[in-house]
Amino acid sequence: MIVISACLAGKKCRYNGEHSLNAELIQKLESEDLDYIALCPELLGGASVPRIPCEIVDGTGKEVLAGTAKIVNIKGEDATDTFVKGAKAGLRRCQKHKATKAYLKSKSPSCGYEKIYSGNFDGSLRSGNGVFAELLKQNGIEVISV
Repeated sequence: MIVISACLAGKKCRYNGEHSLNAELIQKLESEDLDYIALCPELLGGASVPRIPCEIVDGTGKEVLAGTAKIVNIKGEDATDTFVKGAKAGLRRCQKHKATKAYLKSKSPSCGYEKIYSGNFDGSLRSGNGVFAELLKQNGIEVISV
């Protein structure tokens, strides 16, 4: 079983109410007859659509999970609990479906893998993983950034 970010499957669940449909990825999975589930950890955590943009400050997903960094929205309001709750719910679904691989949306504070937004809300990137991507990695699920 493979997991993909719901926005990559065409679900309008991004912060701005849009999707990031990746038709090439969906076609690849379907042509290889691979089973997949699409999920959005932010929605699983209780976030709304649309929502105020959020970024990780003072660390990465690893530090958020350790409690030494947080996720805030552009107004400076703490959204950490929503993201952590959603990442944990997403991991439970991955484990329930015995997922071994995840294709996740790049740069996101949830799904970003290897590169995430800097926390300055200026479009710049830094090395690190989002909360959901980090949690999957820590639990042996291969993560691929899309």
